[in-house]
Amino acid sequence: MADNHAERKSAGEVVRDSFRELGQTLVAFVKAPKALWGVNIPYVLEGLVYFGILTILGKYCSENVQLTDPQAGWVYSVVTGGITFAMLFLGGVSDRIGVRKALTLAFIMFLVGRVLIALSGTLPLGHGLTSPMFFTMCAGLLIMVVAYGLYQPAAYAGVKRYTNPQTAAMGYAVIYGLMNLGAFFSGFVSPFVRHRFTDTFPPNGLTAVFWTYAGLMALSLLVTLVILTRSTDAAAVARVAAESKAQATKDADGNIVEKSGGVPALAAAAINNLLFSVLVLLTLASLAAGIYSRAAADVSGIFGWGFAVAGVLAILTVWEFLRHRPDHPFRDARFTFFIFVLIPVQTLFAHNWLTLPYYLDRAFRGGIVSQYFEFFGNLNPIIIFFLAPIVAGLTARANIYKMMIIGTLVMALPTFLLTLGPNLWLFLTYVLLMSVGEAMWQPRFLQWISEIAPEGKTGAYMGIGQFPWFLTKMVTGLYSGFFVAKYLPNPDTGLATHSEPMWLIYALIAMISPVALILAKGWMQDSMKQKQS
Repeated sequence: MADNHAERKSAGEVVRDSFRELGQTLVAFVKAPKALWGVNIPYVLEGLVYFGILTILGKYCSENVQLTDPQAGWVYSVVTGGITFAMLFLGGVSDRIGVRKALTLAFIMFLVGRVLIALSGTLPLGHGLTSPMFFTMCAGLLIMVVAYGLYQPAAYAGVKRYTNPQTAAMGYAVIYGLMNLGAFFSGFVSPFVRHRFTDTFPPNGLTAVFWTYAGLMALSLLVTLVILTRSTDAAAVARVAAESKAQATKDADGNIVEKSGGVPALAAAAINNLLFSVLVLLTLASLAAGIYSRAAADVSGIFGWGFAVAGVLAILTVWEFLRHRPDHPFRDARFTFFIFVLIPVQTLFAHNWLTLPYYLDRAFRGGIVSQYFEFFGNLNPIIIFFLAPIVAGLTARANIYKMMIIGTLVMALPTFLLTLGPNLWLFLTYVLLMSVGEAMWQPRFLQWISEIAPEGKTGAYMGIGQFPWFLTKMVTGLYSGFFVAKYLPNPDTGLATHSEPMWLIYALIAMISPVALILAKGWMQDSMKQKQS
C-alpha cells in the first residue's frame, strides 16, 4: 500500500504526462505506415460530415422538408439506430472483400447518398411527408446508413491491419480522436457555408451545406484511391508482419504463441444483437403505431392493437430465447442491470443531435448562439479530445464502479443548469461539466464489462454490451420530437419557447442512472469479489 501511495503523481504531473501523450499520439500518426493515412485522413472528413449532418438534419426536416418536429425525431431514430443495425449485417464485409475495397465502396455510397440529400433541397420536389423531396432525402439517408454500416467496421479493421500489437492501442486512440476532431470542425464549416449561400439556397442555406458535405465525400474517395493502393496496402502489411514477428511472445519451446481474437464469441454476439434488434424494433413499432392510432382516433386503431399484440409476442420470444440459453449474457442479472441502467444517462448523448440544435437555434433566436448553433452544438467533441487522456490519468487508480457512479452523476447533474432558462454561460458550463462526466465514465464502461464477464466470454459480453446504445438512439428519437414541438416550437408558429420544463424532465431521466448505480452498489460489487475469489 505504501509503495502504491508513493508512486502516485501530482495533478500537475498527470496533466503534463497527458499532454505529452497527446504529442506522442500525433508523432505516431505522422510516422504510421502510409496506408494508415489512407484510413485516418478520410476518417476526419467523414467525422466532420456525419456529425455535421446530424447537427442540421432536424432543422432541414422541419424548415425545408416541412415535417413536424416529431416526424423529424423519427427520421433521426431511423438514421442513427439504422447505422448500428447495418453494422450487424455488414460488419464482416471488409474481411471478405478486403479493407481497401470496402472503404472505396463505402465512400462511393456516401457520395451517392449525400448527393441525393443535397438534390432533395435543390430540385423543386414539393414539401411534406408524402412529397418527392422527402422520399429523395430518405433515399439518400438510407444509402448513407448502409454505407456507414460498411464503413466504420472497415475503418477499424484497417487500423488493426496497419498496426502491430505494440502500436494498435495508439492507432485506435488516434482514429477516435480524429473522429471527435472532425465533429468539432463541422461547427465552423456549416455556419460559414449556410450564411454565405442563404439567398442561393433558400430558406436557410442548408442545401449548400449538404452540397459541401457531398464534395468532401468526393475528396475522401479520391484520398482513399490515391493513398490506399494495392502497393501501399501490401507494404504496410509486410511492415506490420515484420514488426509483429519481432514483438511476438514465445513459449518455453521457442514457438510463437497465437492469441485468440475471440471471433466465435463476437460472431455469436452479433447474431444475438441482430435478433434482439429485430424484436425491439418490432416492439417499438407496435408502441408507435398504437400511440399514433390513439392520437388519430380513427378506425386504423385496430392496426395499432395488432402491432401491440405483435410486440407482446416479441417480448415472449425473447423470454423463450433466453430460457433455453442458460449461459447467455442476458441471463446474468448484474450484467443486464448494468448495461440497461445506463440508458437514462446515455439519452444525453442522443440529445446532442436530437435536441441541442433546436434549443440553440430557437431558444437563443436572434443572437450569435442561434446564428452559429452548429459551432456551439459541437463543443463536446473537442473537449473530449483534450480532456479524456487527462481525466484517465487522474483517475487511473480509482475503483471502476465508483468512477461509473461519479461520472454518470457529474454528467447528469449539470442538465439542471438548463432548467434556469436560455443563458450562454449556463450552457457552456453544462457542456464542460457534462464532458468531464463523460470522460470519467464512458472509458470505464467497457472495462467494467470485460471484468464482470466470465472467463472465455469477454467477446460476447462486449458485443452485447453495445445493444442498449442502439436502443437509446431508437427510443430517444421517438419522443424527443414531441418535446421539441411542445417546448421549442417552430418560430413560424408564433409560439414562444419555454425550454425549462423540458430540461427538467431530461435531467430527472438522466439522474436515474447514477441513483440506480448507487442503490445497487453492494449487489454489483459482490460479483467482482466473487470473481476475484
